[in-house]
Amino acid sequence: MKRTWTIIGVSDVPRSFKWYQSLFGQPATSPGHPDFGQLLDSDGTVLLCLHEWGAHEHPSLMSPDEASPGNGLLLFFRVDDFDMALKRARALVAQLEEEPHVNPNTQTREFSLRDPDGYYVAISALPAPRRKGPAKGRPNKRLQPTKARGRIRKSREKRPRLRG
Repeated sequence: MKRTWTIIGVSDVPRSFKWYQSLFGQPATSPGHPDFGQLLDSDGTVLLCLHEWGAHEHPSLMSPDEASPGNGLLLFFRVDDFDMALKRARALVAQLEEEPHVNPNTQTREFSLRDPDGYYVAISALPAPRRKGPAKGRPNKRLQPTKARGRIRKSREKRPRLRG
């Protein structure tokens, strides 16, 4: 398995860390460092890394003055608690960028908002698991007992066994 770590430049790592934890409904903790933090899922998967602008001299994270935060980037998260995420999002921002709707491409509900640094964040519902329902059409005859098969079994049971 290969995974990417999305790292975004932020002006205040602890503030952004708390904001994303609130959005995802995670318990409040502190980032690992004042200039870098990893938001993790309950299974330890890295969801997002927050990096203070200008720390460690990474060329693309030097300053938000070089390019506006989020230019060309869409943070897209799929959640299994969409309705609760929407409630939490409304508590974090005065107005959503996009109200909840069904995405015609994914056929899932989603909404969008901006984080404290101006990044565009889309939240999408995980699709419902596909259920294996009853078989369509005629059932497989080989799996179903028939009257003839039942008679054959009964007639075998009635026959006396020859011992030799």
